[in-house]
Amino acid sequence: MKSMKKFLAAAVSCALVSAIGLTGCTGSGTSSSSSEGSASSAAPQSDIQLQIFAANSLEKAMNEAQELYTQQTGVTFADTQYDGSGTLNEKLKGGAYADVLITASKSTMDTAIDAGYVDESTNETMFTNDLVIVTQEDGALANIDITLEDIAAGIYTLSVGDENVPAGNYACQALSTVGAYVEPDGATGADATGKGGTFSETLQPKVTLGDKVGSVCKYAESGEVDIAMVYSSDVYRFGGVSICSVVPNDTHKAITYPGAICADSNNAEAAQAFLTWCMTDEDCAQIWQKWGFELA
Repeated sequence: MKSMKKFLAAAVSCALVSAIGLTGCTGSGTSSSSSEGSASSAAPQSDIQLQIFAANSLEKAMNEAQELYTQQTGVTFADTQYDGSGTLNEKLKGGAYADVLITASKSTMDTAIDAGYVDESTNETMFTNDLVIVTQEDGALANIDITLEDIAAGIYTLSVGDENVPAGNYACQALSTVGAYVEPDGATGADATGKGGTFSETLQPKVTLGDKVGSVCKYAESGEVDIAMVYSSDVYRFGGVSICSVVPNDTHKAITYPGAICADSNNAEAAQAFLTWCMTDEDCAQIWQKWGFELA
């Protein structure tokens, strides 16, 4: 993980801008770089309740961040919905209400934008993550550096997310670079989507799909499969697994978490203030780092 310096840089920069009288660092034009900033000094907003739709992998970090935000501002949160990013879009398509959507990939946010579920002008990349290969903690493979080539050779049983799970899309993109996953148009790596393709004949019998990244991680933790491909943050979130290796970043699209205000939000201003706080508050930055995320 990168140093906390990266996390604090955004907060310090925003505080300096606010100090010289400029606006734009937050939705309200005031600094929120620490727990003593505008979030805590503003009048309590206990009458505002936000509904957040967020990718599964954010659950523990987001719950902690929301608790801190409520302490600072009085804003509360409805039952935050955590699910696969594609499933969150399906819920919005079905008429579900949300103030904020945070997905685990640019492509799923692009889908939400194209469908009119969110206000495109509010879309911003919030966090980044790494794709890692994990195995059962303290298991026989815990100290082995496993490569994509090893997976392609069919040496290990593997779990990845299904097509609704961005982590699974990233995994398939990476596997395409070694011929273990083939897309209909032959695209590989960062040019691939990780959807609509097939695993190689060698790998197919070895693969177990999960409907969410937590399920994928659990398959490895239980020993049901030898290895799994998940986010580095999942190691912090679930435990029970060890990282064998980090998948090279150039084998898949950049892993980003974009956030945006939903088009039908009744609390757009408050929702924007929350997103801005998530990216600028010092104490919140420590929460993201604790759970393995990096601020974009």
